[in-house]
Amino acid sequence: MAYVNENYLKLPGNYLFSEIARRVAKFQSENPDAKIIRLGIGDVTRPLPKVCIDAMTGAVAEMGKVETFRGYGPEQGYDFLREKIAEYNYKKRGIEIDADEIFVSDGSKCDCGNIQEIFSADAKVAVADPVYPVYLDTNVMAGRTGDLNSDGRFSGVTYLPCNAENDFMPLPPENKIDLIYLCSPNNPTGTTLTKDALKNWIDYARKNDSIILYDAAYAAYISDENIPRSIFEIDGAKDFAIEFRSFSKTAGFTGTRCGYVVIPKNLTGFTKSGEKVPLKNLWLRRQTTKFNGTAYIIQRGAAAIYSEEGQAQVKELIDYYMTNAKIIREGLSALGLKVYGGENAPYIWLETPGKMKSWDFFDKLLRESNVVGTPGAGFGPCGENYFRLTAFGSRENTIAAMEKFKNLKR
Repeated sequence: MAYVNENYLKLPGNYLFSEIARRVAKFQSENPDAKIIRLGIGDVTRPLPKVCIDAMTGAVAEMGKVETFRGYGPEQGYDFLREKIAEYNYKKRGIEIDADEIFVSDGSKCDCGNIQEIFSADAKVAVADPVYPVYLDTNVMAGRTGDLNSDGRFSGVTYLPCNAENDFMPLPPENKIDLIYLCSPNNPTGTTLTKDALKNWIDYARKNDSIILYDAAYAAYISDENIPRSIFEIDGAKDFAIEFRSFSKTAGFTGTRCGYVVIPKNLTGFTKSGEKVPLKNLWLRRQTTKFNGTAYIIQRGAAAIYSEEGQAQVKELIDYYMTNAKIIREGLSALGLKVYGGENAPYIWLETPGKMKSWDFFDKLLRESNVVGTPGAGFGPCGENYFRLTAFGSRENTIAAMEKFKNLKR
């Protein structure tokens, strides 16, 4: 008899964004003439930078010639991309990360979900609340949690509250945790962690032999030089942290898929007998077994952003979305609404009017204004009474959405 992994049955019926899509599709079928403005899912809308298109076009041509054709590539990524990442994203910022500590993938969502495989099934996990669902859901699937409780939390997980009172910066817990998921700039709140906040986490990890799983997918959106773009800017972080990065929002690769994970050479976990094991080696073994590598054509496109021209085009792309973020933030603030984020990240975290339930506000906004956002409760119990909007829409739709907010019944 083929028994199922019953841990999957602990999860709510639909993934957050699947439920949003279902509700929007139902509304559209009932209101076929409604022009829906989508500021919910964090998907980009601007074309890829020209340097990426040119590089991928050239790579396609290479695949059409015997002399330059490529089959399977290295599972950890081609050196031409890994070396550029190490140079531009780390060494130029004074961080010593080598190319062989970088593993190219088909996106940081996959890496954030898959990284838990190299750790013990009984590892104690902590997640911020609210949180990007992938961190929590993949640990539920792996059996590291109990059941979902009536308060919306899974037993066996330590939730780290992020709210206005603590500036949306999770604080280290009193209990000992093995795996800690942190995200900065944060999805969904659009806020960032300071150097002092990260130092507190590194100190905690040192005291408890913990590993920090640091999602920096939106690091390119940070404009404040006082905010770390990498956790490795903090002394000692290479002994306790893994970092995830992505080309999805940096260069518009959501549809072409490319990201990477950085695992320092000296970062170790432990066997039950106390033996130290390099985590880099375990991840390499996992990747060579389960992953055939990111396509050569895509990696050529990603590497192109590290030219002078590429950097200028990426900056133009990010400036476009951050101007949208400013329009949303200032538009909502002018209406007397409490908003957070949107200054070093492409997300705006909105307190719902009258502290309305976030799914109720989702339905109201869709029904009355035909605007789609993301209910905060979908990111965790502390997200209730909040709502996320993204800056990834077109300029036209962003402006139109703010006009529609003016007419929303309070």
